[in-house]
Amino acid sequence: MKEEKAPRNRTLTLNAEEEQLYRQRLITSNDLKDNNAIINKTINDDLMNTLPYLPNEFADLIIIDPPYNLTKNFNGNKFNARTQEEYVVYLREWLPLVIEKLKPTGSLYLCGDWRCTAPMQQVLSEHLHIMNRITWQREKGRGALSNWKNSMEDIWFAVKDTNAYYFDVEAVKVKRQVIAPYRQNGKPKDWEETAQGNYRMTCPSNFWDDISVPFWSMPENTDHPTQKPEKLIAKLILASSKEGDMVFDPFLGSGTTSVVAKKLNRRYCGVEINPEYCCWAEKRLEMAGANKSIQGYSDGIFWERNTLNLQTAAETTRTKQMRISQEHKQLNLF
Repeated sequence: MKEEKAPRNRTLTLNAEEEQLYRQRLITSNDLKDNNAIINKTINDDLMNTLPYLPNEFADLIIIDPPYNLTKNFNGNKFNARTQEEYVVYLREWLPLVIEKLKPTGSLYLCGDWRCTAPMQQVLSEHLHIMNRITWQREKGRGALSNWKNSMEDIWFAVKDTNAYYFDVEAVKVKRQVIAPYRQNGKPKDWEETAQGNYRMTCPSNFWDDISVPFWSMPENTDHPTQKPEKLIAKLILASSKEGDMVFDPFLGSGTTSVVAKKLNRRYCGVEINPEYCCWAEKRLEMAGANKSIQGYSDGIFWERNTLNLQTAAETTRTKQMRISQEHKQLNLF
């Protein structure tokens, strides 16, 4: 018998009817031979079969989360760890072909961990200008007994033309709580004083410690073993694309890139070899049509981890205090 989920477990699931419905929405490389309709599509096929049928320079932004250099089972598709040299060969098989799909003014982000980040930098620099390396805190997983626990991952940021790429720093500033506010002439300096607390909008750095990895009580969570958080992808999309731009993900997985692109009013296209993952992506895309919320991103602002909850709690407390005050006045208690 299938194990029932706990009441608060919001991990995405599919029944047989849903899976049949979502499979009908998928396309394959065969569909692309006669029809280049790739906008807002999930392509269920091997990447190498698909790339020849995708138009060159169609994507404004490419986000890549490929298999890292470790042994991992992706729902029956097993990727085996290899030597550094062999991993370089693996990257050279497909990465240059993916880069051909990037517009001259486009940007590309390539995700990796400590095992594969050096080969990624090597191969990426052969074709694009590397602008930065983002390191983000991935606080999840078991500890290591004879090594340091791995709780960081990298994202390489690269462009074709260093004079023509798009980057919107204002869209990805972080709202942080000010612990020790500094005043100049008695007025807040570079921060805002509110009834809910003191806050500052800060420029984003290349170290992100405000990301929560999806877990069972979050509606974005799936059973994909290496799912990226929506907030993480939202930062990349908002920084490096405009509304209406095309976002391409050649290793779509459970669909996070396409889902976030839809929520942020971008066009999208993704390739994923596993049909079940594709169906998860389609269900998430359907859900995104009704709910565009992104955990940690509210009213156009990225909040420092837990800061939004503090403000919400403060607002709730203030509302309660006002309500009690009104009730007391009605009772003529003061």
